[in-house]
Amino acid sequence: MQTTTLRQLVTTPGPFTSVYFEDSHDTEDAEKQLELRWRELHDQLSAQHAPGETLNALESAVRNGSRAVGRSGRALVAAGDSVVVDERLDEPPAAPVTRVSDLPYVVPLTRYAKPGVRYVVASVNQVDATVTAYDEHGRKLDTDEVSGRDHPVHQVRGGGMAQYDMRRRTEETIRRNVAEIADDVTKLADRVGAELVVVAGEIQGRRAVREALPKRLQDIAREVTHEDVAGEVVLTEKQRRLDEVLERFDNALHSESGLAVDGLEAVTSALVESNVETLLIADPGDGTVFTGESPTQIAVTEPELRTLGAAQAHERRADEAVPVAAIAVDADLVYVDSALTEGFGAILRHG
Repeated sequence: MQTTTLRQLVTTPGPFTSVYFEDSHDTEDAEKQLELRWRELHDQLSAQHAPGETLNALESAVRNGSRAVGRSGRALVAAGDSVVVDERLDEPPAAPVTRVSDLPYVVPLTRYAKPGVRYVVASVNQVDATVTAYDEHGRKLDTDEVSGRDHPVHQVRGGGMAQYDMRRRTEETIRRNVAEIADDVTKLADRVGAELVVVAGEIQGRRAVREALPKRLQDIAREVTHEDVAGEVVLTEKQRRLDEVLERFDNALHSESGLAVDGLEAVTSALVESNVETLLIADPGDGTVFTGESPTQIAVTEPELRTLGAAQAHERRADEAVPVAAIAVDADLVYVDSALTEGFGAILRHG
């Protein structure tokens, strides 16, 4: 996931309260279930001595936030009296995750919120279309209604000049409608920076629209029967991107390019040099590192940290300090199921 929206975590003073939980809204008693979940979260956080003002901010976010549609998870990271991160999760954690600590805990965010994809869904036929753009969190950005000419749009069978003229006018009407729809899809996709275009409808109509798109959008377009399955297409695209990152990491790690490293010592050294393009996270366990005054003063041992000019040394959990350092250098964060040495790997910006 891109970390631009997480940069505030680097400059916000702690302690932080990090919460990950299910907030599905797919049953009649969803509100009651949400209330019960919050009570459970409140008790867990109180036992960890979360500040009262932070608990109030989290409660307000849970009670007053927008409701999910269907099965969903939510990530909240708060400090002081403010919620700094409020994100939807592609899948909810099996059990709530709570932590009160000096640094924010974002590993579950990378695990349950796959890298975002901005996309456009076009539900089309031979007459009109509804074109909707979504941001990388699945939130609706904009919707356009395209109304083409509806007469004539059906092919006429038979012979004779009258029937020939009618077929010609039908084909021309369809062609114009398709061109108008494709033009609107293109404009909206360009406006939001879409990385995926889903064209839904009966096969003839959707194929015609896709073929009328510019080549750059044809390459990222997927055809489906109905717009209801667009979410599945988006999830498939997210998984494909994750697989590409892992393949790129594996190839670089086992080549002479030097553009990938794994293990805490190598990863922290790269972070000190701001040389991490993508941080890969598996299961860091309870490993620790040492940090100084800034997030990128980070090392495996205290003596090594001192060589970086750190006047103070704090022993931190690696699963907190390493991702925060990655956010500080504007690296992407990616959670992977594969084994990584000490739970971390990195794709480097340069060798």
